[in-house]
Amino acid sequence: MRGFLGFISLLFLTAFLAAAGVLFGLHLYSDTGPLGEERFVVIPSGSGVSTIAARLDAENVIASPLLFKIAVRLSEQQSKLQAGEYKFEAGIPMDRVINKLANGDIFVRQVTIPEGKTSFETIQILNAHEGLQTPEKEELSIPEEGSLLPGTYRYQSGDTALTVIEKMREDMQDALDSAWASRVANLPLQNKEEALILASIVEKETGVPDERRRVAGVFINRLKKGMLLQTDPTVIYGLTEGRHSQDGTGPLNRRLLTKDLRKDTPYNTYMNEGLPPGPICNPGIEALKAALDPEIHDYYYFVADGTGGHAFSRTLDEHNRNVAKWRKVRAGQ
Repeated sequence: MRGFLGFISLLFLTAFLAAAGVLFGLHLYSDTGPLGEERFVVIPSGSGVSTIAARLDAENVIASPLLFKIAVRLSEQQSKLQAGEYKFEAGIPMDRVINKLANGDIFVRQVTIPEGKTSFETIQILNAHEGLQTPEKEELSIPEEGSLLPGTYRYQSGDTALTVIEKMREDMQDALDSAWASRVANLPLQNKEEALILASIVEKETGVPDERRRVAGVFINRLKKGMLLQTDPTVIYGLTEGRHSQDGTGPLNRRLLTKDLRKDTPYNTYMNEGLPPGPICNPGIEALKAALDPEIHDYYYFVADGTGGHAFSRTLDEHNRNVAKWRKVRAGQ
């Protein structure tokens, strides 16, 4: 009889301890966590549940790695946990930690490089971006003009500007390869480099998306006919080498003057035939596509029309009339 009573007592004790363990686990799972202040944690790609648990424990985000692993498996979330950088607020409960990881609620760090910026300007933007680290005594060299694809780039804590630059290089090469593979026939462009040069000119000549292919068509027409391109942005690049003024008054800090058009640089397309020797900025994908799939028309000239776009013309006389209209608009601004 005593043995039976002892067995019953042992069962009750076991059940009590199990219940207490469950209650304690539930307390740790849903109650305030141990994190004392907001913290950013990077979960590396390919991390398993055990690795993630150890990382979160080391960062004091969770109180029990074992409970974390049990909770993840019981909730069948182990295949849903995603890599990336996460922001955990102070005291975050374990259930919310798991939900963040399973939902991919990643903290997004990003930097945007607009289309048409030179490589010098791009480095200035990256250097001024607070979220990107730059190792001490590391000075960023200016990448080759036209080698960086503009856009919005995500990064993680600890990444440097070099990380973004390398990604921009890779993306530009991919974009150029893709655009070149889809090019139309009979273009007066010998290789990808010439396509990149033309795209950079198109990018600087118009900020109106619907005009890109038309502007590209003008330059294609002029190249085919052996006419000088006579594009102001190339002249400006020859004067500044892409180290453009950033004070809001334009790259020269003044208007382009007639005497500038007589400045003999390799980029002066008023004096030198054909394309300039290299790109004059970093063009975007749409400018690349426009250069390699230009609009077919018989326009040879264009000038600003005062509305943000351009007036296109077929003859020099028509163009001169459009120039006169633009000068009146500019005089009244």
